[in-house]
Amino acid sequence: MSQQIIEAIEKSLRDNIADIQQLIVQGGGGHYTIQIVAPAFEGQSTINRHRLVMGAIKHLMDGADAPVHALDRISASPA
Repeated sequence: MSQQIIEAIEKSLRDNIADIQQLIVQGGGGHYTIQIVAPAFEGQSTINRHRLVMGAIKHLMDGADAPVHALDRISASPA
């Protein structure tokens, strides 16, 4: 499932964020942590970062049988 999450994020965000420097997905059993570092996040509010990530994986969280149930999201611009 981690690979499916990565693919969904990459597919969706590549249109909006040209340079994803780091994308890590860890977890299992429906609970995942996503860490994304991209220069395009600089200056964006936390809610805008959240919307980009959640929009990318919404289809994996919809419905009673959804494979993703809980998500910790960390998105940042490079230091």
